[in-house]
Amino acid sequence: MARHFVIMSSSYTEGKRIALDYSKPEQLDGKFLRSQVQTIKEHCGDDVSISTHFVETETEEWKSLEEADSFFKGVKVVDNITEFIRLIIKDRELKGIDVAKYILSKIKCTHLKLEKLVYLCYAEYLTKENEKLFTDNIYAFQLGPVIETVYDNYRQFGSEELDEDDKDIEPKNILEMPALSRILFARMGIKKMLYINQVLYKYGNYTASQLVEVTHKENTPWAKTYTGEVYKKIDDKTILKYHKNEK
Repeated sequence: MARHFVIMSSSYTEGKRIALDYSKPEQLDGKFLRSQVQTIKEHCGDDVSISTHFVETETEEWKSLEEADSFFKGVKVVDNITEFIRLIIKDRELKGIDVAKYILSKIKCTHLKLEKLVYLCYAEYLTKENEKLFTDNIYAFQLGPVIETVYDNYRQFGSEELDEDDKDIEPKNILEMPALSRILFARMGIKKMLYINQVLYKYGNYTASQLVEVTHKENTPWAKTYTGEVYKKIDDKTILKYHKNEK
């Protein structure tokens, strides 16, 4: 018989669950295993979503785990703790597209409306928590703030001049639970989700044109940044100072 101590998490980059499998006799020391879990939490955060499993099988091979319990099928086994941590850290930072996909799982949007909602989520979180909601650059386009990865993914539905009457983005293949899980897995995910939902509650029924009016008021971050120059960034300092006028 062989004993396995398995640490599992999820990798949205890989699109599957990932695992560390400790099955060598010299690895199955309680103090060592606790140190491995603690190392993961130190690098990835105490709120990181991991699970541990102790299983006895016929051999030390991962295949024996799959044969013993179908729960372990389809899991990517990572060679070492460094790679395991790297994959988790990569997914603990959100991109604007992650927020956009969650929004699209909840409501139907045009590209223009989607850009504004994602931006307002970012601005609300930044001004209240003094932290970034996601890592994207935010640009001042003609019709308001534009989020880097959202624009890259949905620009085919229209340029920055997209009107409310133009082609809608349907949430056809965007399911709420995967989109929700992606955000909750991020660092401070529960708090971030609360802010996103607050913005959707407040602005979700606005039209794209109404949201443009919100971001185009005098002394807003967009108004303080836009010069007609392509891809001019709206920096966090400007959002922190002037988002209060986007009401």
